[in-house]
Amino acid sequence: MNFKEATDGLFDRIDHAKLAEALGVSVASIRQARLSETATAHRSPPEGWVKAVIKLAERQARHYETLIQRLKSQKPTTIGD
Repeated sequence: MNFKEATDGLFDRIDHAKLAEALGVSVASIRQARLSETATAHRSPPEGWVKAVIKLAERQARHYETLIQRLKSQKPTTIGD
């Protein structure tokens, strides 16, 4: 694994679009649900949001664990690794 591959994996993130897809709602719905409850545009979170967030967080944790293991298993390529 080279530097670019490793850092691409490190910078991988869950964004509004991924959560919206998991919940079957629009990105706008996610953004509105994240607003302060006192905001005029605030909407209630989509149904099933807790399970969806858990599933996405677990997937992300597995992603980072895999990245860590791949990096640990390779030989150091530069001084200081």
